[in-house]
Amino acid sequence: MQYKLIICDMDGTLLTSNHNISNYTKEIIKEINKKGITFVIATGRPYLDAKFFRDQLGLNSFLITSNGTVAHNANEEKIFEEKISSNLVNRLLDFEKDIKKYHRNIYKDNNWYIEYKIDGLDEFHAESGYQYQITDLNKFRDSDITKFFYLGEENDIEDLEKRLRNEFSEDLTVTLSSPYCLELLKKDAHKGTAIKKIAEYLNISLEETIAFGDGLNDYEMLSSVGQGFIMGNGSSRLKEKLPQYEIIQTNDNDGVAKKLKELFL
Repeated sequence: MQYKLIICDMDGTLLTSNHNISNYTKEIIKEINKKGITFVIATGRPYLDAKFFRDQLGLNSFLITSNGTVAHNANEEKIFEEKISSNLVNRLLDFEKDIKKYHRNIYKDNNWYIEYKIDGLDEFHAESGYQYQITDLNKFRDSDITKFFYLGEENDIEDLEKRLRNEFSEDLTVTLSSPYCLELLKKDAHKGTAIKKIAEYLNISLEETIAFGDGLNDYEMLSSVGQGFIMGNGSSRLKEKLPQYEIIQTNDNDGVAKKLKELFL
C-alpha cells in the first residue's frame, strides 16, 4: 500500500516529554514533505498553539485541533468547527464544583480560559508561547464552547470519568488525552470524524492513510485509518483496546520519525 496521508498526534507522540520536536524528527518530516506526502497534525491543543508547531515543521497542510472539533486549511481558514451547545455547557458548569480537586478549563474559539493557575501549565506551552486567561467560567453560561476539560490527579480523574460517562455519554464525547486530563466534546466529534472529512476533501481513501497516537483520545483516529501505530509510551488502556496494533518506540526516542523513515525513506 502506498500511503498518501499521515495523521499525527502531538503531545506524547510528535513532541518529546519536554514539549518540543527533536531535530531528527524535523529532518525526517522535511524529507517526507519533499516526497509530496501530506502530513497533518491532529491534537487536543487549540489552533494558535498547534499552529506554532506546524509552522516550525514548515508544513503547508491542514491542522486538526481541539481533539477533532476544529480544522483549518493551509491558508489558515477554518473549514469546520463542532461546538458544545449552551444547555450542555450549563450542565457541565453545575456538575462538579470542587474546583480545587478538578481544575476546569474551557476552549472557546482561539482562547483558553481557566479559573486559577496551577503548576505545569506554563511549562507545557512554553515553546509555543500560547497563554491561558484567568476568569470566572460562569461567564460562559448560555454560550456555546469548543471544549470543556478537567485536569487532576489520576485517581480523581478516573472517578470523574465514570461519573461524567454516566451523566453525559448520550450527549457528549467523553475522552482522556492523558491520565490527568479528561475532555468533553460535542457528541460524535473526535479525531476520527475529522480525519474522514480531511481525507474526503483531499480525495484520499482512509486505506491510504496512517496515524500515530498515544492516548485514548486517539482511539477513533487510529481505528479509522489504513494503519495505526501506538507509541511505546502510550496509554495502557489504548493498547488494550487495539491489541493488534504495532507498538513503536517512545516519543523521547523519535518513535514517529523512525517509523516514517522505515515506511517512506
